[in-house]
Amino acid sequence: MAAQSNAPLLVAPSDNIFVLTGAGISAESGIPTFRGVNGLWEKYRIEELATPEAFDRDPALVWRFYSWRRRVAKWCQPNAGHIALAEAENQLGERVFICTQNVDSLHEQAGATRVLHMHGKLFESRCERRACGTQPFADQKEYEPDALPSCECGSRVRPNICWFGEVPHHMDTVMQALRRCSVFVSVGTSGVVEPAASFAAFAQQGKSRKIRTVYVGPEEPANLHLFTDFYSGKATEVLPKLFAF
Repeated sequence: MAAQSNAPLLVAPSDNIFVLTGAGISAESGIPTFRGVNGLWEKYRIEELATPEAFDRDPALVWRFYSWRRRVAKWCQPNAGHIALAEAENQLGERVFICTQNVDSLHEQAGATRVLHMHGKLFESRCERRACGTQPFADQKEYEPDALPSCECGSRVRPNICWFGEVPHHMDTVMQALRRCSVFVSVGTSGVVEPAASFAAFAQQGKSRKIRTVYVGPEEPANLHLFTDFYSGKATEVLPKLFAF
C-alpha cells in the first residue's frame, strides 16, 4: 500500500521521470471532466459523443459537442500544477517525460515543450480516413451543424481525438519512456481507464531495483496499490513543492 507523504521528492542526477497527468489537473483550471460534463450535454451517454460509431451516426452532434469543448477550453488558463511541471521540464530537460490523458493545451500554455497527448488534441482535426495520408492540422473553429468540415479527398474531417474503442496515440513512444524511467508520477488520474491505469505496473517491470511510483491527487485512485507514495492534495498545492533537484 502506498505510504502517505508530504516530503519533497528527491530527484537524483541519474533519474528519469515519467509524469502522467489526468483530468484532475485540468479540472483545477475549469476544464470539465469528461464524465462530469453537465448542462447541455448531461442527457447524452458517452457512447453518443465520443466513439467512431457516434460520428458515423450523427457527426453534427459530435461536432457540436467538441465545438462546445473548444469554446470552454479557450477561456481556461494553466494553473500552478501545470506551471510546476513545465519548470521541472525546464530544469531537467529530456529527463522529464510528460504524457497527458488530457486533450487541452494547458501544459504547453504553461511552457512545457515536450508533451505527448495520448488521447489526442482538442484543437486539432484530421481526415477520418487514415489512408488519405493528410496530417492532423491545428483547428480552433467551432463548427455549426450545417457547415461541417470535409477533407480535400472528400471524406469527413473529425476531431483529432482518441475516442473510446480506438488505440491511444504514440503508444510506442510511451512504452519506451516507461522502460527508461526510474520515477513514475501520476497526477489527477482515476486509475480506471486503460491502458494508462497500468502504466505504473509496466514501469516497474524488468527493472533490477524497485522504482518510486508516486500518486498526486485529493482522492485515492482505483490503482493506488501500484504506488509507493501517495501525496494527498490538489495538483496546484502539491506539485509546486514536490520535486527537490
